[in-house]
Amino acid sequence: MVEHATRRVHVLGVTANPNAGWVAQQARNLILDLGDRIGDFRFLIRDRDSKFTALFDEVFRSAGIRVVLTAPQAPRMNAVMERWVGSVRRELLDRVLIMNERHLRKVLVEYETYFNAHRPHRALKQACPLRALPDPVDADIEVSRRDRLGGLLHEYAQIA
Repeated sequence: MVEHATRRVHVLGVTANPNAGWVAQQARNLILDLGDRIGDFRFLIRDRDSKFTALFDEVFRSAGIRVVLTAPQAPRMNAVMERWVGSVRRELLDRVLIMNERHLRKVLVEYETYFNAHRPHRALKQACPLRALPDPVDADIEVSRRDRLGGLLHEYAQIA
């Protein structure tokens, strides 16, 4: 799930065989994880996959969230989510050989942390969803680099 306004990503789960019951349970888990923040959400935009049943929709309706379906064959209608899927494919899945569900879960959790806390976003003026840009500094600064996922992803921080 991607929060449109902040671009914050929530990886809800991993399974080889997703079905309607599993997807509805992930929705319930998300509602619990969001807690008091659930009041900040008004809409859920979703596609027309058969796994998204009335039970899935009811989980969000009971929390006061209106479910909006995308038009058939209209990926631009949910462009923010499509962009995240493309990013995770290009930046991660095309470069890592995934061994099993446990490995995929571990890699996705690491990427989610990187995406939310360090990756710059154009829509946020190069900030990241969970951290605003620091104020500009005129003094000489040193930059440190931290590698993630064996050097596949890099995080940079200023050292004053």
